[in-house]
Amino acid sequence: MEELESGEGGLAGPEVAMATEPAAPSLVDRYFTRWYKADVKGKPCEDHCILQHSNRICVITLAGSHPVLQSGKTIKSISYQISTNCSRLQNKVSGKFKRGAQFLTELAPLCKIYCSDGEEYTISSCVRGRLMEVNENILHKPSLLQEKPSTEGYIAVVLPKFEESKSVTEGLLTQQQYEEVVIKRNNATATP
Repeated sequence: MEELESGEGGLAGPEVAMATEPAAPSLVDRYFTRWYKADVKGKPCEDHCILQHSNRICVITLAGSHPVLQSGKTIKSISYQISTNCSRLQNKVSGKFKRGAQFLTELAPLCKIYCSDGEEYTISSCVRGRLMEVNENILHKPSLLQEKPSTEGYIAVVLPKFEESKSVTEGLLTQQQYEEVVIKRNNATATP
């Protein structure tokens, strides 16, 4: 940088300096820890990602290896209607104690994704806690789920109980463990 300030290096100087600087971490990488649940409910490759903030809030998203994010998939629709009597859209949270929030278990369904090829995927909570919000934007623009799965294409926000906030990640994989699972999976399919 001193060379740039003294004027040495000509016009190429600033470009070279910018090219060697490390990229700044994304907002998600800066403030959230990524956890993963592989093969949710025993369904191969149906992996979910849980972004956990230091304030214990968990954002449920699709993991990069989920079939919905693979090439060639087109999302026809998304539904938060879990059963005839239960819609995640009816979740109304109010006040300091988050009254009215639906309580979720690890296997509680959050939404269903319907693809144009006839495939249907149920996305689960993966963590116990209160449902704070669902992402209604993906109902109107399902492509967000594929274009920006960790940000605007998230599925739901869950708040674990305070006393369970440390144990909420038990049974989940770290980023490194998840990458190892994906590598083993890819190697298994690559070998004849």
